[in-house]
Amino acid sequence: MRFSKRLFSISLFLLVACSSERDTFTNRAFHNLTSHYNAYYLADVKIQEVLDENQQNYKEDYTQILPVFIPLDSGVIQSSKEKLESARELASKAIEWHRISKWVDDSYFLLGKIDYMQANFDDAKNALKYVNVESKDADLRHQVLIALLRLYVDLGEIENANFTIDYLSKEEKISDENRYDLYRTLAYYYEKRNDQNGVIGSLDRAIEYAKNNKEASRIYFILAQRYQREGLDNLAYDFYRKALEGNPPYERAFYSQLFAQQVAELNASKDLRKVRNYYESLYDDPKNKELKDVVVYERALFEEKQGDLPLTVDLLHQAAKEPGSNPRLKGYIYQKLAEIHLEEYVDYRATKYYLDSALTFIKPTDPAASSIASQKEVLDQFVFHVERIQSNDSLVRLSGMSEEEQRLIAEQFIQREEERLLAEARAKEEPKNSGIFDNLLAFADRGTGSSFYFDNAVAMQQGAIEFRRVWGTRPLQDNWRRSAATFQSTPETEIEEKVDSTAISEENNPLAQLPDLESLLAQIPKTEEDIAQLNDELEESYFELGKLQYFDLEEIEASVDNLETVVREYPSSSRKPEAYYLLYLAQKDLNGNFQQYVSRLNREYPESQYTFSVNNPDAASGNLAYLASSENYEQAYNLYYAGNWRQARTIIQQTLEEYPLTRNTERLLLLDIMVTGKIESKDRFRSRLESYIENSQDESLVHLARNMLKPLLTAEELAALNPVDSTALDSAAQAMAMEDSTVVKPDLTDSPFKVNDSQTHIMVLVMSPELAEESQSLIGDLENFHAKTFSNSRLRTGNMNMNQENAIFIISPFNNADKAKEYYDIFMEKFESDNLTEQIKENSFFISIENFQTLNRSKNIEEYRAFFKATYQ
Repeated sequence: MRFSKRLFSISLFLLVACSSERDTFTNRAFHNLTSHYNAYYLADVKIQEVLDENQQNYKEDYTQILPVFIPLDSGVIQSSKEKLESARELASKAIEWHRISKWVDDSYFLLGKIDYMQANFDDAKNALKYVNVESKDADLRHQVLIALLRLYVDLGEIENANFTIDYLSKEEKISDENRYDLYRTLAYYYEKRNDQNGVIGSLDRAIEYAKNNKEASRIYFILAQRYQREGLDNLAYDFYRKALEGNPPYERAFYSQLFAQQVAELNASKDLRKVRNYYESLYDDPKNKELKDVVVYERALFEEKQGDLPLTVDLLHQAAKEPGSNPRLKGYIYQKLAEIHLEEYVDYRATKYYLDSALTFIKPTDPAASSIASQKEVLDQFVFHVERIQSNDSLVRLSGMSEEEQRLIAEQFIQREEERLLAEARAKEEPKNSGIFDNLLAFADRGTGSSFYFDNAVAMQQGAIEFRRVWGTRPLQDNWRRSAATFQSTPETEIEEKVDSTAISEENNPLAQLPDLESLLAQIPKTEEDIAQLNDELEESYFELGKLQYFDLEEIEASVDNLETVVREYPSSSRKPEAYYLLYLAQKDLNGNFQQYVSRLNREYPESQYTFSVNNPDAASGNLAYLASSENYEQAYNLYYAGNWRQARTIIQQTLEEYPLTRNTERLLLLDIMVTGKIESKDRFRSRLESYIENSQDESLVHLARNMLKPLLTAEELAALNPVDSTALDSAAQAMAMEDSTVVKPDLTDSPFKVNDSQTHIMVLVMSPELAEESQSLIGDLENFHAKTFSNSRLRTGNMNMNQENAIFIISPFNNADKAKEYYDIFMEKFESDNLTEQIKENSFFISIENFQTLNRSKNIEEYRAFFKATYQ
């Protein structure tokens, strides 16, 4: 009976305590206990398990500066979906079943964490903001604000991040654990903004509050890397040594010791020998089997500092062949080889091929990949044209020789290739020395001294070459030497190739690359059409190579040589006017005789756009010139169709003189030719059309010019032309009118402004400083407008002087371009103020923060307005 009473009392207590509504001491104690150690605890454990798995799966790339935070791997998050959903369910239960518990806010924080990990950023933001507003636990609010700061940084919401940092900087009694997370998150903020000093300063503070020795070791390593990049070797050395404390992972300890050698003070030759011996010992250590490429690579960088460039290159080649656990390192090795061959040897071809190799190992998402790809783009073109010139030039010269001379040259080429293969085989057979860095490319086989034939690669290769020279390429079959071989019943396609296990495989046999005589002779052009095709390609490559060397590679003298070749060897080339113009620019840079090209252009191509340009060297250019020429073109065009041909010509000539080289130049020239057809003789009209067709690069305009020319030709001349659609002069002009009836939108490729719709935007009103001084109540009108129309947007207004001519009123912030566009449309429709004229309102615009920084430097408001109209209106 006594036991039954106790059981009944306990059951009654639990039943009463289970209520999630009654706010009594007993009820709160029960819900605090169960929510904390059941739902909340289990949810937190599951989240931490996923984060631990993400960290274990992450492969640190110690050759690059480590990131402040280990990034979340979407693959890990996806594979842990069930675990995270279970954590979400548990956290939700802690909220729903234990509403009076003090762990409700903490459970919302867990929900925000889960949403952040699953990239549900809006939901994460809402959950974190809710906890910050509702929670009375200062410690939890600090955790939430730090998590929000990281989220704002991820989303690029820098203004919100700045508000959060400012708020936290004024908070007191932040716990040591939260301060550690705060300073790491601040370092992450500065890392995203490429602020080296900010990252170092924040991590220096974070290390003061670090409790976990392994985390402290990682921060010390990052600080050492960043101090090394800043050239502060003494500090870097100290931090690399500190990174060895706290029992770090073996790989981090290995790199800490390795990099410490790079920044150690080395004064005497004895120190240099010590470092080299250290690299030797690391290489020989069996524990570093998967890090041999790192050891050799770092030794290469060390030798580069000592000024031994040939040894550096040899070591980099060896590093590329060594085994390793980080494939990206191979990409960095090839990138380093490319850098050396570009900067030290100025070898563009080798640089291009090393960059090709680098991109096979570096992922497209790697920051280095985009810079390599952009650098390689120019080099790809350079190598293509250089190799095409070499190949085509040789083939054209060979085509002018007799068959006997061609055969002799081909045989000599094959013989040189054989000698090269033999030399490579001998180099591979040189015995390997005991020092790993003494003979970097040697093979570890028995060498040339072996008496057994199949152990001697040089003898095998020599025999294979001799066999091929005497017998040619033969299928692997029995009795191949007998004259009766032709009567064998098995067709060649069905012969089973049998390769002795000791024979050289075709894959590894360098002879597979050796061409035969007939295939070489077959490449020599035989017909006039083939030779003409090769010459056309040569003309193009000499010209394009000259342009690349002038504009991209800054090899001005080499550019002059190639462009002079175009002018000299291809006198009827349609590229000749532009070649003259480039030679004019190049000779000006070299302080040479550039006037000769001005004379040639005026004499040979008096109506070329390049002639207009050299005659007006101070004329405007760029995007603004294009916009101005577009407006003038439309005006002249309308005058032409109104019959005011001489007025149209005046505007055309003025535009060509003021803006001689824009994307409108060829249109203006053709329009001027159309005026010629109206007011000058037919012969003059025909002459100008023929010249335009020969020299214009715009195929659509050339097509129009051909249609204009057709009515002026005889029947015989028409028959000689390639068939094109027959159109009379005015119908061709009408086609042109349809194409250009509206003002052409500017091409924004040359604009300093960039489209970035996801960035924070601001709205800008521009007026004179005097008017701005008189319109101080405009801010009040704007704030009233915002209170009525955008009450939840937290918009702010302000004003500043941009320069002596312009003052601006700013409305901010808008999260992205869509939000700014929405505000702009409503503002244009509904906002009214006595202090704002219609003209100022019509000239208002919105702009991203990045573009505003560019505008603030250039002060060129009209240039941005043109960009704004082309992009958003």
